[in-house]
Amino acid sequence: MISFKPEDVPVDILPPIFAHLTDRRHLHAVALVSRTFNGAATPLLYRTLDGIISKGRLHHPSRTLLKRPELAQYVRHVTETGAVHGTIHHSHPTVTADALASLRLCINLESLTWNDDSSTADPIFLSFLPIVRQLRIREIIIHSYSDLGEEAWTLLRQMSGFTKVAIWCMEGPPRVLQGWSDKLGATLTHLELGRCAGVPPTILGSVLSQVPLLQELRLRGVPSAAIPSLLTYLPNLITLDVEFQGSGLYRSSNMPLPRLRNLTVRTSSMDSMGPQKLWFWIRQLSPYPSLESFTLNAFSVQGPIMVPQRFIMDLASTHKATLREFIVNTAQLTLEDIKYLCRTFPGLEHLTCSVASPHVNAIRQAIENGRNLRSLRLHVQWISDVLPTPSWIQALSADDWQRWTAENKAAERLTVAEAKDIMVSNNSRIRVIGLGEALYTGHWVCRPASDGTELEFEVLKDLAPRRWAAI
Repeated sequence: MISFKPEDVPVDILPPIFAHLTDRRHLHAVALVSRTFNGAATPLLYRTLDGIISKGRLHHPSRTLLKRPELAQYVRHVTETGAVHGTIHHSHPTVTADALASLRLCINLESLTWNDDSSTADPIFLSFLPIVRQLRIREIIIHSYSDLGEEAWTLLRQMSGFTKVAIWCMEGPPRVLQGWSDKLGATLTHLELGRCAGVPPTILGSVLSQVPLLQELRLRGVPSAAIPSLLTYLPNLITLDVEFQGSGLYRSSNMPLPRLRNLTVRTSSMDSMGPQKLWFWIRQLSPYPSLESFTLNAFSVQGPIMVPQRFIMDLASTHKATLREFIVNTAQLTLEDIKYLCRTFPGLEHLTCSVASPHVNAIRQAIENGRNLRSLRLHVQWISDVLPTPSWIQALSADDWQRWTAENKAAERLTVAEAKDIMVSNNSRIRVIGLGEALYTGHWVCRPASDGTELEFEVLKDLAPRRWAAI
């Protein structure tokens, strides 16, 4: 068998291969393989940096960058945290000065993120703003519990050239780019405003009309009835992430809306059928055949929200040729709905929802027409093919009842062999199956053989990571 020699691998193909390694520990291991691998992995290791406090100890990249300034050229994204510069400042009095000095070395820096969960404005953030201006950073992301203070906002409003601005300040007056948007109109393509409650739609309209190049927009606290008219100011918008609050009058706009490709809607309701007018409003936001991804994060105190079949059919009448992702998370579909989705949307690749099913085979039959389906994630409520009646239960012996419940409970378990069969049969393209907390991932691997190597399809079972939905 031919031995592997890292030095024989063409250097130009290493960076795109290593870019798929999302765990920094794996990148670190790759960097130790050889000098060639180290040269390809190092820029990726230093591309995104942040400082953290773990078990009372500070871990900040500034120390390394100041000792080895040649590594600063690889840094593109930096996250600074108020806790690092505040709560631990007494034991590391030079942490802020070191961070500022190392940041000045990052001549290729593209974005700066500031996170601070303290209840008081942190003046330390002010010290980073001159560097933001000096390096002409293109993206600034602010997540802060408290307001930054008027001095910080005054300095920010004097800056221009940003392509992305994200403002998530939970206290103080809402910050919606008023008095700043005119300086950003020539460059801004990504905007996040995390607190718009109480801001008149006319002011939001004035702000958005000055940033017509916007391609991605994320809003919180905007009256749902105002959103369609606000979108008319943004002809280039591709991605929209908004809340539905279920208040106001819903009138169709006479002006053309942008052709959205990605739509995310977040809402909560007292009704298991979802907030009133939600489904009509969603269709109103994307009236043209352009939508590629639809995501719904919906919650109800009455249990899972049911997605009406009429909504799915209306969605198909407009977007059946373009939709690739239908992700409604814990919202409930029926097996017939899933069958309809797989049959009607030929390009569907990712499906996530809740469903009630008697067994795995019923799910398998529902997705058999999903020829392009690559990822299937289901929150399953397992039910019986034949629900037991009280008289039938009374006629069973204790042993028969235990056997019946065990058989039905076993139906919820998808074995690795069954997952593999779903992935490889009938030219299936599915490579990820999630049922509840179980996650099955399939991929081809090379196995040693007597005549060299052979390809074998392998399925690994793991627990799906628990993640809170994004704000």
